Amino acid sequence: MIRAEGFRDNNHDIRHAPPTRRTRQVMIEFGHGTHVGLRRLRNEDTYYADASLGLFLVADGMGGHQHGEVASAMVRDTVVDLVTRGHSLVEAVQGAGERLLAHARGGREMLPMGTTIAALRVVADGYEVAWVGDSRIYRWKAGLQQISHDHSLVQALVESGQLDAAQASKHPQRNVLTQALGVTATEQLHIGMARGRLEAGMAFVLCTDGLTESISDAAIAHTVTRTDLASQECVDQLLLGALDGGGDDNITVVMVRYT
Repeated sequence: MIRAEGFRDNNHDIRHAPPTRRTRQVMIEFGHGTHVGLRRLRNEDTYYADASLGLFLVADGMGGHQHGEVASAMVRDTVVDLVTRGHSLVEAVQGAGERLLAHARGGREMLPMGTTIAALRVVADGYEVAWVGDSRIYRWKAGLQQISHDHSLVQALVESGQLDAAQASKHPQRNVLTQALGVTATEQLHIGMARGRLEAGMAFVLCTDGLTESISDAAIAHTVTRTDLASQECVDQLLLGALDGGGDDNITVVMVRYT
C-alpha cells in the first residue's frame, strides 16, 4: 500500500499544515484536521492535503470491524498514486473505486466495505473537484456555495419535491447513501465533478458529514470569512463547533484558501 504524505493518523490531535506554496500569482494556504467525535470508538475518516501535488481530499469509510478505516485509507492512497502518475482526478477516483471493489470481493468476511470521497485538485490557475457520497465540497466566492451534490436518499427526495431542506435535515434516513465507492458497482457509479478558474480570495472547504450534521452552512460561512484567522485556525474552529454541536460522528475538515 502506498503511504501518502500530508495526512495524519485518525486520532484526536490536529497536525498543522505547511504554510503556503505559490502557483503563478496565487498563494495557497491550507489547514486540516480530524476528530473521532464524542460517540464513536474508531475514526473511519481520513484525509490528504499536499500543496506540492495540488491535491486535497477527505473520505468517510463505512463497514464496521475496521473495514471503514481500511476502505477510506485504500481509496486515499490509490487516488494519490494515480494523480501522482498523471491521471485526472475523476480517473483516479474511478480507479480507487475499482480497487476497493476488487479488494472487497477477495475478502473472506461478508461485511460491507465502502467510503465516500470529496476531492480537490489544483492545476496552474484552475481547479477540478470530484465526489461520491455525502462528503461535501464548499466554495467561498462572495458567499458560501456547496458545489458538490449529495448522493443520498434525502437529496433525491428533495429533488423530487417530496421533502424540503428543513425536512431533509431531520429525516431519519438522511445518512442513507445512493452512491459509495466499494459498494456501488463500477457500471452504476456516478462520480460528481466540476471545474473552474482559481481567483484570489477564493476558498474551499472539504468535509465529511460529521461536520455538516453538527453545524449549519451559515456557521461554516462565518468561520471561512474570518480573515483574521489562518486556514488552520479556521479548521480548528470548525472542529470545535462540531464537537459543541454534539460530535455524533467522526469529523474531518480540509480548508484551502487562495490569496
